[in-house]
Amino acid sequence: MTAWLLSGLGLLILLLAGDALVRGAVNLSLRMGVPALIVSLTIVAFGTSAPELLIAISAIKENAPGIALGNVVGSNTANILLVLGVPALLSTLHTSECNSRRNYVFMLLASVLFIGLAFCGVFTVFSGAILLAALGLVLWNAFREAHAHRKACGQACADDEELDGLEEADPNMPYWKISIYLVLGLIGLPMGAHLLVEYATVIALTYGVSETVIGLTLVAVGTSLPELATTVMAAMRRQADVALGNVIGSNIFNLLAIVGIATLVGPIPVDPEFLRFDLWVMLGASLLLIPFVFFKRDITRAWGIVLTLLYAVYVFVLLA
Repeated sequence: MTAWLLSGLGLLILLLAGDALVRGAVNLSLRMGVPALIVSLTIVAFGTSAPELLIAISAIKENAPGIALGNVVGSNTANILLVLGVPALLSTLHTSECNSRRNYVFMLLASVLFIGLAFCGVFTVFSGAILLAALGLVLWNAFREAHAHRKACGQACADDEELDGLEEADPNMPYWKISIYLVLGLIGLPMGAHLLVEYATVIALTYGVSETVIGLTLVAVGTSLPELATTVMAAMRRQADVALGNVIGSNIFNLLAIVGIATLVGPIPVDPEFLRFDLWVMLGASLLLIPFVFFKRDITRAWGIVLTLLYAVYVFVLLA
């Protein structure tokens, strides 16, 4: 019971510290005059992935690479089946109104690249360099699109839209408050990651469950909670573009940034079970979005039930 409590405490610290770091970094950038465009494309994207990154680094250092890789693969699966499924149970996601084809294609390409590198048997620094190079291309494309939009509608219009999309943004936040957010984030993230990885490993050993399965379930669902909360609120506000964009963007960063950076700490061996089952479940879940992205279908409550049940079946198979 103690291991479960401490593991949960680690997860809670991670989520709160990640939120604090994003708030501090965003507002520091805005106070220093960095355009909202750059903030949204870089700091927010990396900041919201900070818990997953710290977990991956801690897992590699503590010789539990199964948790590192399981967290990434499991989070991507959970993001589609659970993070889109549960909000759809509450309210239909009107994804027919969204234009996310380009980013969705990038997500599929990132998934295929990730799976291809996984079949090498281990993610090395070379593999990480390829993933980070792909991330650079995605960010460059996003920057180019945003810059074109800025030119089309005007500087003030673009800045207002970008700031509206950042709930953390307050260009007038005092420096002392920004400092508190940054300190809490920088201290809390490594502390929470260490607690979660250490005691998740203890749970795995106690119940005879592999580190990989713990990473795919407990840790993955935990680190998907911010995305789930964001998507639930987006569904209630009828902002399907936020919900779908949140999931697609998170999955791209998980695949390219988290593993790419983590390989700089040490190699990440690939459990054969990933190659036989989990990677294909992740890819299959990604392909389920095709009707909503390309054929302008809404994610209705019926689809919400299907997606949520598919995730429940996946977890049952893992634990069984």
